[in-house]
Amino acid sequence: MLSECLEGLQIQPDGIYVDVTFGGGGHSRAILERLTTGRLLVFDQDPDAAENAGEFKDDSRFTFIAANFRHLKRYLKLHKAEKVNGILADLGVSSHQINTPERGFSTRFDADLDMRMNPNIEKTAREVLKTRSGTELQRILGMYGEVTNARTAAEAILTARYNTPIETVNDLKGILMRYAPKHRENKYFAQVFQALRIEVNDELSVLEEFLTQAPEVLAPGGRLVVMSYHSLEDRLVKNFIQKGKFYGEVEKDFYGNEIKPLKSITRKPVEASAEEIAVNPRARSAKLRIAELA
Repeated sequence: MLSECLEGLQIQPDGIYVDVTFGGGGHSRAILERLTTGRLLVFDQDPDAAENAGEFKDDSRFTFIAANFRHLKRYLKLHKAEKVNGILADLGVSSHQINTPERGFSTRFDADLDMRMNPNIEKTAREVLKTRSGTELQRILGMYGEVTNARTAAEAILTARYNTPIETVNDLKGILMRYAPKHRENKYFAQVFQALRIEVNDELSVLEEFLTQAPEVLAPGGRLVVMSYHSLEDRLVKNFIQKGKFYGEVEKDFYGNEIKPLKSITRKPVEASAEEIAVNPRARSAKLRIAELA
């Protein structure tokens, strides 16, 4: 949904924009094509993304920030971009990460259970499966993966690890295969892997911290464009845009006016067309929300 993202940002040729999920640089490349004297600052904690950014190293309008976007405000201040005209976030794991077997993100390849978006952090999926209690594993699988038999799966992991270490993708799939619903095995393992990935990378906390900072760095009329790929992310984005908070009802001032920093531009999330899904199946679950500084 590249064109929808760009349209949502309402790019001004002399504006300052932020892409907090640089990845392969597709969105950033398209934003730069629309800038003249403007600036683009991008975030990514993955060393592979830093290599991709080498393509733009001679472009004075481009700044690569090798950091997690939970530190948005701090790094924008450091790079003298305290107010920006638009922020883009394409959440979740990148296609490059999924398609690199040794990263352990995909159920399609056998590899070490890693799942770190930043290879420099210590926590891996392997470590989570090795050290967490049954109660913690049940919470991770149930809350982050919405796995229906989370308790049974957690108990199976607990039993299996007493006999042999759970080191690889196939180790984990072998343990849980008997508990996967028939003819829905792929979806089941995708949910399990999503849960572990969210836990390893602290994704929901990162998203909350980012969203809280976004209105503070947007210039008047600035746009926030967020694309999410599962209901947990989308719920946080939706609530923050609509209510200015993640849980509970919107607060009101003495006169009954709603207290929230953003106004929603999209009444419902924008979803991919059938044509785009045919080319990029991952777009099937994408939900795009656009907001403007109130």
